[in-house]
Amino acid sequence: MDDALLRSLTPSVLTVLVRRGADFAAAEDAVQDALVEAVRVWPADPPRDAKGWLVTVAWRKFLDATRSDTARRRREDRIEEEPAPGPTPAVDDTLQLYFLCAHPSLTPSSAVALTLRAVGGLTTRQIAQAYLVPEATMAQRISRAKRTVSGVRFDQPGDVATVLRVLYLVFNEGYSGDVDLAAEAVRLTRQLAAAIDHPEVAGLLALMLLHHARRASRTAPDGSLVPLAEQDRTRWDTAAIAEGVRILQAALARDRLGEFQAQAAIAALHADAPTAGETDWVQIVEWYDELARLTESPVVRLNRAVAVGEADGPRAGLAALAAIEDSLPRHTAAAAYLHERAGDLTTAARLYAEAAHKAPNLAERDYLTRRAARLNSRTRH
Repeated sequence: MDDALLRSLTPSVLTVLVRRGADFAAAEDAVQDALVEAVRVWPADPPRDAKGWLVTVAWRKFLDATRSDTARRRREDRIEEEPAPGPTPAVDDTLQLYFLCAHPSLTPSSAVALTLRAVGGLTTRQIAQAYLVPEATMAQRISRAKRTVSGVRFDQPGDVATVLRVLYLVFNEGYSGDVDLAAEAVRLTRQLAAAIDHPEVAGLLALMLLHHARRASRTAPDGSLVPLAEQDRTRWDTAAIAEGVRILQAALARDRLGEFQAQAAIAALHADAPTAGETDWVQIVEWYDELARLTESPVVRLNRAVAVGEADGPRAGLAALAAIEDSLPRHTAAAAYLHERAGDLTTAARLYAEAAHKAPNLAERDYLTRRAARLNSRTRH
């Protein structure tokens, strides 16, 4: 049973049903039913035309569901005319499906869930496990999302930037349950890159590959965080780094800079350094300047302040940090790091402890707590 094949066919099968006249919500349910049927039937009787088989079964599932719904009886004249058997159309509406699932009327969490179901081919249970919520909760979220977009015309142009932000949200969830969401985000972004020639799509794919390449070195055997400067660089995936850099260079050559290309350029400079001490922080600051110009994001300015601390010394970094609102998440942790670099261990220890209380997850809290304890130990001796 080729799960990857099933999932890769999901969006094209769904778009065939929508083009035949099925509304999005009903079509998506029918495709999921067909996928379940494929899992049951294919191991013993694999079809010659996988996509054609899925289209046929999904359309029949749609017809069966529609016939049994008395509220849709008015559609009987249309749905009784099942298309004649034959090859499925070559038109690929996958790109429109990405746009639909990331529709601006959806909340970010709903857009993510719908993208994983309709484009990624994941089951509701898999998505619920990945996001650590009950399956019933995720099912309601997906149902509401499908109802929201069911009235949207399928041929309307979508917003690439919204799609990219949804995919980046998926990527940043990493791994939980039995689904590797980071790898799934890379797969879906590759698929999008094949469907649309856009430098920011390439930039996001490059960024994902460059971050994903460092994955094996990000945690210690006990699960604790390993900061970038302390990671074992021999464990980085050099093939993924090379691919990411190649994709990024091609995107940058088009001279249509966007935020994901700028982020990828920063990641590439980190990946290019043989050791943490050889990192080209001056160039990284320059890229943060570009990124700040593109986004006007306070988080970017925060990261830039840390980079300035590396390029021009911790006092320069603290001066840059002082211009940023201190209520910003991770502001305290950045201040702690820069004070430690400046040799003010007492202040750094206090700030690390304070940052630990504000940490967004357990792994980060434990890391910051250990930093505070280590510095407190040094100041006592």
